[in-house]
Amino acid sequence: MHNVVISGTGLYTPANSISNEELVQSFNAYVAQFNADNADAIARGEVEALTESSAAFIEKASGIKSRFVMDKDGILDPQRMAPRLPERSNDEWSVLCQMAIGAAEQALQRAGKTAADIDGVIVACSNLQRAYPAIAIEVQEALGIQGFGFDMNVACSSATFGIQAAANSVQLGQARAVLMVNPEVCTGHLNFRDRDSHFIFGDAATAVIIERADLATSKYQFDVVSTKLLTKFSNNIRNNFGFLNRAAEEGIGAKDKLFVQEGRKVFKEVCPMVAELIGAHLEENQLNVSDVKRFWLHQANLSMNHLIVKKLLGREATEQEAPVILDTYANTSSAGSVIAFHKHQDDLAAGSLAVLSSFGAGYSIGSVILRKR
Repeated sequence: MHNVVISGTGLYTPANSISNEELVQSFNAYVAQFNADNADAIARGEVEALTESSAAFIEKASGIKSRFVMDKDGILDPQRMAPRLPERSNDEWSVLCQMAIGAAEQALQRAGKTAADIDGVIVACSNLQRAYPAIAIEVQEALGIQGFGFDMNVACSSATFGIQAAANSVQLGQARAVLMVNPEVCTGHLNFRDRDSHFIFGDAATAVIIERADLATSKYQFDVVSTKLLTKFSNNIRNNFGFLNRAAEEGIGAKDKLFVQEGRKVFKEVCPMVAELIGAHLEENQLNVSDVKRFWLHQANLSMNHLIVKKLLGREATEQEAPVILDTYANTSSAGSVIAFHKHQDDLAAGSLAVLSSFGAGYSIGSVILRKR
């Protein structure tokens, strides 16, 4: 059995960003056109008029101010309101692979590793571009990594579940090091015509190197003290898009083939579950919540993160204790907690205890206790 460390992290950020104001301008143009086109039906009470959005509403509801996206023009076009990502030939790297490579190269550099040092690749994300071949095997080929690769999906918790899977492989001696990558094109499954959710998601990719402690040379090392996972079935966050849609024509194009959620129920049910899991996880490892110097939480909603940490600490957390990247990245699903980890780790002192946690559809919750070397 080998001790395991995270020795490097990486981040790929798309070139384009959309502000709340830009998003609202597009959405409100769509609303005005819809209401004009359906004016008679609205007057007869047959169709409900749509309500405009606002930048102030978005920030108050979520804490989001902007989001990075793989395609800006398609999203902001009131006649389209979806990213335009042209299909690529089978001889070109896929969009997810391209994003994964960008994050992976940075993680390898920070870890002081090359492709020759890596024995496995895990691509863990909410939305896989295709069924097969696995994106992980494509990333493996693109980077020149020998060994194995596989995809996994536990929605927004994919990164923490991926870290546990990678840590298990390294701990058991099945791999010297594993590259775990989270390429997320969340705008591809977002309904930009839904006022309650059109602002939620952005795009990004993150990468983590998990390796044997005795082989690690990086100055960015964190001991993986323990991991803990929990799932509980819920329909409150769902996406029914899949390959069987073609076998049920009546559902094609329906709203449930994109992201849908019961936001208030999610808030009420998930927050206490996350706080309880993290608290129990620390207790199982004879650690006190007060000893945790940093919480890198899933970046879905600012109020959720504030409430979770308050339940744990019994007080409001400082920005240093629970850093936020949600304001500029929005919800990037599995990548969010790792973005926070990547951007807010270098200032921690050696020996500092920290928790990386993600939570989302499933319900699924992951907790990773880390200690800086």
